[in-house]
Amino acid sequence: MINFENLDKFTFLGVGKYDIPQIEPVKAYPAGEFIPVNYHYTAKDTKSKIVHFFVDDYQFIRYWNMPDKYVPKLSQFAAVCAPDFSTYTDMPLAMQVYNHYRKHWLAAYWQLHGMTVYPTISWSDENSYDWCFDGEPVGGVVAVSSVGTQANAESKRLFLRGYEEMMKRLSPEWVIFYGRVPEECDWNVIRVKPHYDDIVKRRRAVSG
Repeated sequence: MINFENLDKFTFLGVGKYDIPQIEPVKAYPAGEFIPVNYHYTAKDTKSKIVHFFVDDYQFIRYWNMPDKYVPKLSQFAAVCAPDFSTYTDMPLAMQVYNHYRKHWLAAYWQLHGMTVYPTISWSDENSYDWCFDGEPVGGVVAVSSVGTQANAESKRLFLRGYEEMMKRLSPEWVIFYGRVPEECDWNVIRVKPHYDDIVKRRRAVSG
């Protein structure tokens, strides 16, 4: 086990059936440019930027494996979003709950170190509602991603149903929204353009 799953660093008093660490609410409206975590080591003017984790899991697994290594750098930013470990519907339930736990452990650990951490909310299907909101704060600002959820009718239904459940249970004041905003969700959102849009534009400029 790597660092005893970080239990050697801190054990939080958990909530719910799976002892999920609680994240404190953030009321402050996010002021700054959102950047993906894989850009944060080369970022300038860090105090005006907010780091998000809406990238592939393999790009930020190291933040779980060696949490103390990255605290000093992440602490330089205005805020961070909680890591978006995947909870896909085709994952075994144990893996989904484990990823939810890891997200909350890191977010709570970062808050313990004085960082401003916006909760990142994710779900899979209706069965996940039994645990996927455990540890999430009521009120304040939260973050979600719609990337990969609008491809077909069923995935869109699951996203909108979970979004509705999130709004009912957590009553967020604002939602940081990464990806395309469905019209059903288009209110009190803070739009974050996916970083790969800029990559595509740069590639087109070079090839043109």
